[in-house]
Amino acid sequence: MTDSRFQSTVDQSLKVNQLPEQRGSGGNHKRLMTTMTAASMLSLAALGITGCQPADNVSDKESATESAASEQQADSGRTQVIEELAGVPISQLIEFDPQEVKQGGDTGLSITSAESYSKPSSNIPASRKGDFFIGNAFFKQPWVVAPASTDSRDGLGALFNVAACQSCHIKDGRGHAPLDANDNADSLLIRLAMPASTDAQKAQLAASKIEKVAHPMYGGQLQDRGVEGVPAEAKIAVSWQDVPVTFADGHVVTLRRPNFKLTQPGYGEFDPELMLSPRVALPMIGLGLLEYIPDQAIINQAKANQAKADSKKSGNNSTGVRGKYNWVIDPETGKQALGRFGWKAGQTRLITQNMSAFNEDMGLTSRIKPVESCTKLQTACLDAATGADNQGDGLAPVEVSDEVAKFVEFYTRNLAVPHRRNAQDSLVLAGKKRFFDIGCQDCHTPRYQLPKGDDDHLEQHGQVIYPYTDLLLHDMGDDLADRTVAGKLPPKDAQVEYLATSYDWRTPALWGVGLAQAVDPQATFLHDGRARTLMEAVLWHGGEAESHKQQVLKLDKKGREELQAFLNSL
Repeated sequence: MTDSRFQSTVDQSLKVNQLPEQRGSGGNHKRLMTTMTAASMLSLAALGITGCQPADNVSDKESATESAASEQQADSGRTQVIEELAGVPISQLIEFDPQEVKQGGDTGLSITSAESYSKPSSNIPASRKGDFFIGNAFFKQPWVVAPASTDSRDGLGALFNVAACQSCHIKDGRGHAPLDANDNADSLLIRLAMPASTDAQKAQLAASKIEKVAHPMYGGQLQDRGVEGVPAEAKIAVSWQDVPVTFADGHVVTLRRPNFKLTQPGYGEFDPELMLSPRVALPMIGLGLLEYIPDQAIINQAKANQAKADSKKSGNNSTGVRGKYNWVIDPETGKQALGRFGWKAGQTRLITQNMSAFNEDMGLTSRIKPVESCTKLQTACLDAATGADNQGDGLAPVEVSDEVAKFVEFYTRNLAVPHRRNAQDSLVLAGKKRFFDIGCQDCHTPRYQLPKGDDDHLEQHGQVIYPYTDLLLHDMGDDLADRTVAGKLPPKDAQVEYLATSYDWRTPALWGVGLAQAVDPQATFLHDGRARTLMEAVLWHGGEAESHKQQVLKLDKKGREELQAFLNSL
């Protein structure tokens, strides 16, 4: 499906102009509205045409002038959206913004240690801190195989990846790809999908009626561990290929390209068309703040990007940043909603993100995800003992109770974002200007003013935050796209997670990124952990961000140091 068809389909379903008042995860709040100026809505054909000059006789010079004017108006539209989300002029964002040190607003704190991602929101009332630490215990402690004496934490598996949330999210931070053949893949998993093979499947995917076409035997996620008597689905192996990249001044950075392989298949050989999507764990900080960004704020950014990209069309091709929002099924309500969490923006709320991870990563059932993660053909998995407990009120027995789920949700909603360091340093400010001059804010939206709500998310109400993300999906090019088992690029339009294709990745938040390797020295960047440094991550950008990368490659040593200093300060 083309971007325009995608946006039309979703807009029709969403009925943007009839949305109830809302913020990111529901509730009655004032909707953030952004209105494009009348000028930004003018078509190219209407620009510069006078009664004395027929449109079909416009000179090349005038045509170029019109095109430039159209692009300028579209750029202005994107800038307007950024300013309305931020509540301040773009000039204040480019220069030093006094509030930006507290990038998590009043929830954040000043810290630079290995515990930088593990502290509670600074504005949590004392009466609520107990809930945070109970949630932390369930996030940190391993679950065990049933039956066990630890009744509140049994039921692991029968197929699973890890036994604890903290095993993936190391110190509440990001994961890394296996370093070599002897390293495990605990903080990386592989999502699976098959290309649609029937018109019915294609129609369901196009309308977000299903998440994906799962493999009939292996399902939608590879699970590389099993309890006794249940074979693991496979083992994950990775090899690396050096890829040198040269800057304009001759400086060379050697990137590494991963080649993921599945070995020791437990349930038969893999289909060569099976699409593999390696994904390292994302950091846990600030998730409650991201959840509180209104749906409309995300949608409006996609619309502004679309207008900007359309203004730069050449023939039938369009260039530049587009971005689209994912449209997913909320597993708790069964209704369609905007996606915002995960590498493909495949989850709409923190509670559903958490329960999906419990289910698919650890093999644990809950009210939201009540079915074991085995496929119908994995009989040993289906026959294994469970740790499901009676929930009362006629509810089905599950392994993660609603009470535990709420504690974990509160914990994941309230991990504080560290304050920035050296934000007023001259080198950092020069790097910030480079960031904006290159156009990184086209995807990494700097600032949001969150609404004040009347729900229980007290810590997030009314915060001014600096996450540097638009929460949209972007085509990042062939180099970063998922591959099939056979190592080939999937079809460009093959959907792997609702509307997201193998080429689409949600813009990650940049706040706290400068402390990633203080939290875990082995932490890596990008969805599959291929980037060992932030500059390596930048140099892998392609697709919609190709022109931005080309500008980075023109930086001299001073420019590179400035940009790096800014990123390290986040």
